[in-house]
Amino acid sequence: MAERDPRRAPLDGRAPWQRPDGAVALDELRLMRQIVLRLRSRATAYLAGLPLPLEANRAAAMGPVHSLWLGPDEFLITAPDGSVPELLPRLTRAAGPAAAVVDVSSSRSVILVSGRDARRLLESGCGLDLHPRAFAPGHCAQTLFAGLPVILEQTAAAPSYRLFVRRSSARWLFDWLVEAAGDLAGEP
Repeated sequence: MAERDPRRAPLDGRAPWQRPDGAVALDELRLMRQIVLRLRSRATAYLAGLPLPLEANRAAAMGPVHSLWLGPDEFLITAPDGSVPELLPRLTRAAGPAAAVVDVSSSRSVILVSGRDARRLLESGCGLDLHPRAFAPGHCAQTLFAGLPVILEQTAAAPSYRLFVRRSSARWLFDWLVEAAGDLAGEP
């Protein structure tokens, strides 16, 4: 049996995709480093020099590193693979023995959704209020999207979102997004 390339992305051959009018663009953020950080005690604003959001459903960014608040003691730290050398050992040392630091990079794909209709597209798949007064850059949430558990982060006011989904569901969700984007435009 042929060995699978571990660096092969689930959306190879599908992404990038753009609606003909350019109002929605989809892409896969390949090779995204994802680390779950569980702290026993209340978090501080920084760990190993990286910002940690202190409010529920918020994200903090410093350069290529994003920290997403997933729970009172749980964060998802993300960065493009190779952009922050020694990220995992650095977090492990700083967190100490009373914490869990786990690399979950291979468990989720990250789909980038952008364009002027991005918010409308995402609203068609989940029950979150994504209006800018309620969900703006720096916000994140765990929710069901098209029936799948996802993490949603808004990264820019343009708007631009990152959608974290299990790798095994990434192709199905990408195809769902393409079809829903076409429906928004009135395409068959």
